[in-house]
Amino acid sequence: MTTPWWRNGAIYQIYPRSFADSNGDGIGDLGGIIQHLDYLEWLGVDGIWLNPVHPSPNKDWGYDVADYCNVHPELGDLETLEALVEEAGRRGIRVLLDIVPNHTSDQHAWFVDSRSSRSADHRDWYVWADGRDGGPPNNWRSTFGGGPAWTFDERTGQYYLHIFLPEQPDLNWWNDGVRDAFDEILRFWFDRGIAGFRIDVAHGLVNDRLLRDDPPSEDGLRPVHSLNRPEVHDVYRRWRKLCEEYEPARLLVGETHVLDPAVMASYYGQGDELQLAFNFAFVYAPFEAESLREVVELSEAAIPELGWPVWTLSNHDVIRFPTRWCDGDEAKVRCALFAMLCLRGTAVLYYGDELGMQEAEVPQERRRDMDRRDGARTPMLWSHEPGHGFTRAGVEPWLPFGPGANVAEQREDPESILALCRDLLALRRQRQGFVDAPYASLPSPEGVWAWSRGTRYAAAINLGGEAATVGGLAGSILLCTDRQRDGELVAGALPLGPSEGALLELE
Repeated sequence: MTTPWWRNGAIYQIYPRSFADSNGDGIGDLGGIIQHLDYLEWLGVDGIWLNPVHPSPNKDWGYDVADYCNVHPELGDLETLEALVEEAGRRGIRVLLDIVPNHTSDQHAWFVDSRSSRSADHRDWYVWADGRDGGPPNNWRSTFGGGPAWTFDERTGQYYLHIFLPEQPDLNWWNDGVRDAFDEILRFWFDRGIAGFRIDVAHGLVNDRLLRDDPPSEDGLRPVHSLNRPEVHDVYRRWRKLCEEYEPARLLVGETHVLDPAVMASYYGQGDELQLAFNFAFVYAPFEAESLREVVELSEAAIPELGWPVWTLSNHDVIRFPTRWCDGDEAKVRCALFAMLCLRGTAVLYYGDELGMQEAEVPQERRRDMDRRDGARTPMLWSHEPGHGFTRAGVEPWLPFGPGANVAEQREDPESILALCRDLLALRRQRQGFVDAPYASLPSPEGVWAWSRGTRYAAAINLGGEAATVGGLAGSILLCTDRQRDGELVAGALPLGPSEGALLELE
């Protein structure tokens, strides 16, 4: 069997509004992505995942979809998206889209019809229910704001469910019409060359059919009925069959926002559900050797034989890792990127990760996001020029620029974070068998995380505050976070300074 492209590859997540502005309106767009495909080819990524590009009122910046089969006019049009797929393909880069199947915008034609009357054709496409004891149907809480996940609709006298904003009504995945409609949406994009989807709220599509209360927990409520229902796996088995109608098979990547690696691993099924399930236990772990080692060990043990790990450090919803994990310390940033790219599995970089791009401080008057996530979504820094190569000089970008070095500056420096990231990506491609080599933890001193990759490679990072030595290793350093040590011979023990990592080819 041919190895799928994503198994040995790296995927690059792009927030389209913040990547590159091709028409000078201060908003990144699809044309801007096309203009920078040569950079992505040079970097060495195999696929790009675009945050939502569909028409949307932008109450949640594209995650409130008004039309699943079109493009938001600020970002481009269908022709431009098709051109992006074609131009990326010429460079060996696949294009993945975000799909938002848990909810739509309240301006989507389906919901406009659904709320028009209790007998509307699309009424049962959403979750409607009568109130209870003068209030909402049950105790489910909204993710945004923590209030009730229900809004009363005066026109029809019932409540509708929204696990997120009131403007994001939840679809009813017990309805066959919803399931059939999404089959057609997937086919619409697959037929246009889209290589797969990252699935928003992948754990939340199906709600308890009886709308039972969530039980209490120490932190409030345990969402066992509102989210993470076992019936959601039926949806992904169905989608996987659809994906395998295409050649090559299309990719499904799940936003499986659960913190138990065993639950995350369940979304692989027996090789018949998602091909990749994001590991949020890793994202939210403390940046400490023992914590990261434990998450990786538990994940490796839980993921089924036909599954495949996927690792990421940042995304559009969390504080960027150079700030969250590393406090802006460049040596720690290098260790974080080194660790992710030396693990078994697919790596996903968030735009700017390869530069060590930090979280930005966005003034109150410039904020756009109701959940204060703007700091992780500021424009890409391409150069020193006015507009930073993101937009034209004198044009105010949709969000302010954040701190950090730019692409042009780092491309000129062979010891930059960008050079380290590019070289790690190249090593993953060029070293036959490296990405597939099994993971196993190695004995290491406190504050150090060391692991082998099969019998040929070993890696270690020192996240402690003092120098340390990992014993039992002999070979040569293929790549070190301190590039001056590349090629150094190791005879029985690997010394590491604080915030230093090295990958060895073993004797």
